[in-house]
Amino acid sequence: MKALFKCQVCGYVHEGEAPPAFCPKCGAPAEKFTRLNDESAQKIYASDRTNDIEMEIISLASRISALCAEGLDIGLDPGCIDAFRKARDESWVIKQRFKAELATHMNKGKW
Repeated sequence: MKALFKCQVCGYVHEGEAPPAFCPKCGAPAEKFTRLNDESAQKIYASDRTNDIEMEIISLASRISALCAEGLDIGLDPGCIDAFRKARDESWVIKQRFKAELATHMNKGKW
């Protein structure tokens, strides 16, 4: 496991042997980075894949919502309209559920 360094200005996490000369996000100098302890680094590494999966689910739910909007615009028949409305509403719930889970991960230092 490589060392992780966190920018104390913006929260960016860098992986490497040393902090970067400048933060790629906010431009803060290397001295604004602190090395994360092993426990904090392990949280980030352990949650990396689940965070990616959750972001993909959010993206898919957004795509479902867009498809439902297209289906509603077509307005073929009452059954289709009802199915598109329900799916659109369900996609909102899915998006919010996984956004909340990502927020929980971030609050626990697992990003």
